[in-house]
Amino acid sequence: MKQRLWLALAVTACATAGGLAQERTVALMNAHLIPIDGPEIERGTLVMQGGKIVAVGADVLIPAGATAIDLNGKVLMPGLVDTHNHIGGVSGGDGSAPIQPECRVWDSINVRTGAFRRALAGGLTTLNLMPGSGHLLSGQTIYVKIRPAETIDDMMIRDADGNPCGGIKMANGTNSIREAPFPGTRAKSAALVRQKFIEAQEYRDKIARAGGDPEKLPARDLGLEALVEVLEGRRVVHHHTHRHDDIVTVLRLSKEFGFRVVLHHVSEGWKVAEQIAAAKAPCSIILVDSPGGKLEAIDLLFKTGGVLERAGVNVAFHTDDWITDSRLFFRMAALGVRAGMSREGALRSLTLAGAEMLDLQDRVGSLTVGKDADLIVLDGDPFSVYTKVLETWIEGEKVYDRSKPEDYLYAVGGYGAGHDIDPYFCCFGHGE
Repeated sequence: MKQRLWLALAVTACATAGGLAQERTVALMNAHLIPIDGPEIERGTLVMQGGKIVAVGADVLIPAGATAIDLNGKVLMPGLVDTHNHIGGVSGGDGSAPIQPECRVWDSINVRTGAFRRALAGGLTTLNLMPGSGHLLSGQTIYVKIRPAETIDDMMIRDADGNPCGGIKMANGTNSIREAPFPGTRAKSAALVRQKFIEAQEYRDKIARAGGDPEKLPARDLGLEALVEVLEGRRVVHHHTHRHDDIVTVLRLSKEFGFRVVLHHVSEGWKVAEQIAAAKAPCSIILVDSPGGKLEAIDLLFKTGGVLERAGVNVAFHTDDWITDSRLFFRMAALGVRAGMSREGALRSLTLAGAEMLDLQDRVGSLTVGKDADLIVLDGDPFSVYTKVLETWIEGEKVYDRSKPEDYLYAVGGYGAGHDIDPYFCCFGHGE
C-alpha cells in the first residue's frame, strides 16, 4: 500500500516536462545554509518557485503569499549527486562479447523498487545509473532524478532536445580478464578497446563522406553510433579502474582518441595523482571501510581524496550501491576529511563536483538561483555520525520526510525494508 501511494503521486507530479513542476512559492527560513558554490551562511533563507531556486541568502525578502517553513537549528544544502550507482536492477551487456556499447541501461531499470526510496533517505537526488564492470564496455548509462515514478521515463534527465542524458560505462583491470570471448590479459583488453574506437572513427568518417546520401551511408550500427557520440564529446566515458597502471592506460586511450573520461574508483589514484591532474581527468572515488574486496584494490587508502584534491583534480565520491549503502553516502566524504581532504572539497565532492562530471552543473549541485530546487534538510553537521537526513526535496517538492512512518522505514530498515510485494511461496496461499 505504501508503495502504491508513492506511485499514485506520479500521475500528477510528472505531468509536465518529466518533472515535479512545483508552482507554489516556498520559503525555507532560518537554516544554516551550505550553498557549496559560496561560503556557508549561519542563518539564511531559500525561496523556491516553479521547481527552481529563486532566492538564497542571509537577507532574503520572503514573497507575499509564500509558504514559510522555519528550519531553525537545521542545515540546508543541495541534494547529493551520486556519479556511480547500480540500484533499480540495472544490467547491460551479456556474456556474448566484451564490448557492447549498444546496450542502454534504461531498458532494464525497475523504478518501483524500494531502493530508490532508500536513496532518498540518504539525501541522494541525482544518480548516474550504470551497468556493471564485468565488460570492457557494458553499455550506456542514464542520469536520473529520483522523482516519484511509474517508469524510468519519469526519472530521466533529458537534454534540450529531449534526449536522455547519460554516459557510457567502461572498465579495465581484472573484471574483464576471463575466458574468451573476453580478453585474457591487460594488453589484450587495451587492444580490443583501441580496435573498437578505430571502427567508430571509420564509421563516423563514412557518414561524413556520404553527405546525407542514403545510398552512400553505411549500414546503421547502434554500438558504433554510441561510440561516435563518445568521440565527438557528446557522451562522457565513466571508466572503472583501480591499479595505477590501469589508470594510466585509460589516460593513454583517452588522449589517443580524444574522448572525455571520468575515472571511477582509482584505488591507486594517489600513486599517479600528478598524471591524472595533467590529463585534467576528474575522479569519482570510493572508500571501502570494511575488509575484503578486489586484490587489485589492496592499496586503496582513505587519503586518496586529499592527495587528488591537492594535485588539482576534480574529485567526487560515489556509493557504487550496494558496495556502500546510499544512506551512508555522507560517511564516504567524512572519511576523506579524516584522511586530509578539506571540508569544502569534501562537501563539493558529494554535490557540485559530481554534477560537473555528469555535465549537469547548470541544473544541480549547489544552492544557486536558477538551478533546480533539489535540496536536503539535516539535523546537524553533514559529517557528524549522529546527523540524519530529515527531508529531501526535488524540484521544489518534498519527496522524503523522515517524520512519516512510511519514509522512516526506508531510513532505518534492513534489506528490502518497506517493499510492498509479498514473496511467492510455492504451494502456500495460492490454492495449490
